[in-house]
Amino acid sequence: MSFLNNIIVSAVQLMPKSVVGFFSRKYIAGESLDSAVSLVKDLNAKGIYTTLDVLGESVTNEEEATRAFHNAMKVFDSIVEHNLQANLSIKPTQLGLSFDEQFACDQIRKLVKRASEIDNFVRIDMEDSPYTDATINIYKTIFENYSNVGIVLQAYLKRSYNDTVILNKIGTNYRICKGIYVEPASRAYKDKQMIRDNFLKMLESMFKNGNYVGIATHDEYLIDNAYRMIKELNIPNDKFEFQMLLGVREDLRNKINNDGYKIRVYVPFGEDWYAYSIRRLQENPQIAGYIFQNIFSFKK
Repeated sequence: MSFLNNIIVSAVQLMPKSVVGFFSRKYIAGESLDSAVSLVKDLNAKGIYTTLDVLGESVTNEEEATRAFHNAMKVFDSIVEHNLQANLSIKPTQLGLSFDEQFACDQIRKLVKRASEIDNFVRIDMEDSPYTDATINIYKTIFENYSNVGIVLQAYLKRSYNDTVILNKIGTNYRICKGIYVEPASRAYKDKQMIRDNFLKMLESMFKNGNYVGIATHDEYLIDNAYRMIKELNIPNDKFEFQMLLGVREDLRNKINNDGYKIRVYVPFGEDWYAYSIRRLQENPQIAGYIFQNIFSFKK
């Protein structure tokens, strides 16, 4: 199946932008904030929480990063105006990390401050490994003054368990995921089960140290084991949530919601949807498989 998915990725990249957009719209809320707000309202009506992400990353100058900052600020305005059950996810390189760590830190701090003023939350996404240390440093710096901020750790990175041990000591709010960026074998586990094992090892450490965890996965094996761990460790419902990408494994998302657990959906939107779509497909060919299934599941 992975071989087929990789073939599909190659085919998708040759398709016209309009065609890619047609099949990507299940996974992206559209180009505008208004379209994202409408989708969030629909999810909220089903008892599903969301995190909004203005698409874009790896900007190369202050002008672009400042524009991204203002776009993120507008998300908070919409959350308040429409009383959305939503928070904000941000990419550090979109806010300047790729060219100036201090500039990025200052921008993220302002976002977290604004979130604090409206009783909201900012999740600092984790990108590829050249930015891991800087992202953790930014998180720790901001967390000294604001508790409404969290970070992401990726289970496929070999360093992540040690990062967990360190970050547990300050009461970190986590999102844990497998990881999606292409990394060398020297830095990342390549075996599926080894990644799963590390994920569960990290999750157990986070739980046992009393941290809040967003369990971000579409892997039923991991979800089943998270269920088991929650029961065995008697973890209260206000110490965790499950998280999923928009449009992926909605059946599993609905099951988790029906089981009475909090579920949050990652809702990306913005003008950079095409680059996001292609890169997501390159880095996670399984999503291409979902698109392929959708193409041949239309009912006349």
